[in-house]
Amino acid sequence: MNPLLRVEGLVREYRMGGETVAALSGVDLSIDRNEYVAIMGPSGSGKSTLMNILGCLDTPTRGTYWLNGQEVSRMTDLELARVRNKEIGFVFQTFNLLARATALKNVELPLVYAGVRARERHDRAMEALTRVGLAERMDHKPNELSGGQRQRVAVARALVTRPALLLADEPTGNLDSKTGAEVLRMFEQLHQGGQTIVVVTHDPDVAAHAQRRIVLRDGAIASDERAVTS
Repeated sequence: MNPLLRVEGLVREYRMGGETVAALSGVDLSIDRNEYVAIMGPSGSGKSTLMNILGCLDTPTRGTYWLNGQEVSRMTDLELARVRNKEIGFVFQTFNLLARATALKNVELPLVYAGVRARERHDRAMEALTRVGLAERMDHKPNELSGGQRQRVAVARALVTRPALLLADEPTGNLDSKTGAEVLRMFEQLHQGGQTIVVVTHDPDVAAHAQRRIVLRDGAIASDERAVTS
């Protein structure tokens, strides 16, 4: 089976003044379908740069990136936007919900941009909210929901396009420990249901929920370990 994503010799350099700074310096990585992976590392390790490339928000200076059978490292900005909309669901530390819209309308939004018709948008948004345990909260606005529920709405919005990859950046960073644990349990359930998940985090407790943990240092992979299952 081909991996869902594969990067080879990934280099990302930035010009800062008269100097060239390497944020990534030759990363090789593959992630299979239905893996749950945490990418960790201290500030400046390159994890945010790697996340941006995996999420098709940035392109490498050198190296190749294949996602779901497509070589995205050579795509134009327009082609990358299409891949982002179809293949990747994003979950961020901030929920980025529309304050005056219901949970259902917030989740429908990516499908509006994709040109999906109203009836299908409605049905798929209901399905996504049910999947994250919010079937009874679809008509509530963000200020009527707890922090954990708002993050669940954000996850449902990421899932509504049925992406190949769910990419989460510090998804519990704005939540208290109890609510964060609830969100991480939801991620485990999504993974058990077949979703491929990559979480970028500095928190070892968050990374402990993943089945595989990758640590970056100085723009390179320092370790890549799989959880031991009994």
